[in-house]
Amino acid sequence: MSIVSEDDTCGSSNSTYQALGSPQPTDQEALLGKLLDRPAPGLHRPEDRFNGTYIIFFSLGIGSLLPWNFFVTAKEYWSFKLRNCSGTALGKDSEDADILNYFESYLAVASTVPSLLCLVANFLLVNRVRVHVRVLSSLTVTLAIFVVMIALVKVDTSSWTRGFFTVTVICMALVSGSSTIFNSSVYGLTGSFPIRNAQALISGGAMGGTVSAVASLVDLAASSDVRDSALAFFLTAAVFLGLCGVLYLLLPRLEYARCYMRPVGPARAFSAEDHPPQHAPAVPWGASGSRTPPLRPILRKTTNLGFCILFLFLITALIFPAISTNIESLHKGSGSPWTTKLFVPLTVFLLFNFADLCGRQVTAWVQVPGPNSRALPGLVLLRAGLVPLFLLCNYQPRSRLSTVLFQSDVYPVLFTCLLGFSSGYLGTLALIYGPKIVPRELAEATGMVMSFYMYTGLMLGSAGAALLEHLI
Repeated sequence: MSIVSEDDTCGSSNSTYQALGSPQPTDQEALLGKLLDRPAPGLHRPEDRFNGTYIIFFSLGIGSLLPWNFFVTAKEYWSFKLRNCSGTALGKDSEDADILNYFESYLAVASTVPSLLCLVANFLLVNRVRVHVRVLSSLTVTLAIFVVMIALVKVDTSSWTRGFFTVTVICMALVSGSSTIFNSSVYGLTGSFPIRNAQALISGGAMGGTVSAVASLVDLAASSDVRDSALAFFLTAAVFLGLCGVLYLLLPRLEYARCYMRPVGPARAFSAEDHPPQHAPAVPWGASGSRTPPLRPILRKTTNLGFCILFLFLITALIFPAISTNIESLHKGSGSPWTTKLFVPLTVFLLFNFADLCGRQVTAWVQVPGPNSRALPGLVLLRAGLVPLFLLCNYQPRSRLSTVLFQSDVYPVLFTCLLGFSSGYLGTLALIYGPKIVPRELAEATGMVMSFYMYTGLMLGSAGAALLEHLI
């Protein structure tokens, strides 16, 4: 099914609500952009000149996931820092080995739990704190954390390895929480824009992963010192985060963006069970003392898509990065840099993020299956078969599962491409459908609910990955 452009309508990102009843438009009508609140007669509809708004949302999408991607992609740097300790002298080899071997799992848990909590807080604050305050404050916190990480790059942490590990996990938690507020706020904002802008934001997130993977490869190839590589890595992230702040401030200056960001009069969020008089007066949602968006009608409308998002990202987080980054080349003993230092950055991070980007970008032209199709959850469930496929590659270390069924480096490459493309395509479909099957005035809050499903899946997948690593 192809989505019709919504450029012929204007909506609002900061509307009020009324908990009254009146039949909602069908899912198809909402998806095609037919509004409950139509623009005033004669309202000028500007064009997105030079695709300026699209480019800004794409860039903000890069910035939304760039911090997390830079954290998990700098595997060589974390290994250097955590291995650079006198474990033998301290007599605590097993503890140091545990930190090093399961570091990705610790990072994953430290990122998803704060993200989930911050997402709930952001939903409660959606009508209490203006979106630009949430976006700019979260960017500032993320940038400050990266400044701290840059300062620690050249610091000798060999005498306090576990302290450095604790600081890193705390920084990861703060970065994940602030990035979540930034991402969910901007994603909620796109709910009032045409669907192509939400697609741009989501595709930008995959581009952030691709950029971090390419930067990691370039740094590893160009620098013999892993600390110099990490320094350039984190500086790149800090500069781009600053650029995101500038671009966001430019967004309301575009006439096209102002059309969709313009607040409207009292909007109405309806319940399917209620049927008030056709001409019932509009009462602002905040008039009753509550400024929290109505959650029940959103959950009712997005149950199917929410399940798809939760299960899809659960499987993705179960495999990437904890499991996939521990798959080694079968020719590692050859000493070639392609099978040692570059194998994981190239075959895991770069391929996964590029495949993810391709999958998300395809949704700009093709949106099949539709939001109410049974094929969508069916395809999502099929991805569970990828878990045993990755485990039967050359995952190391392994003690209980001794069989390596796929005796070629080609298999993890193929499986990673399939994991990334399916995650990007199916995940983007579900995410862009969500805010379009509810009334326009609930779009921003619905975007945050969809993000909640996503981070719940990531949290469950990360916890499952940590358990799976110990079982292997």
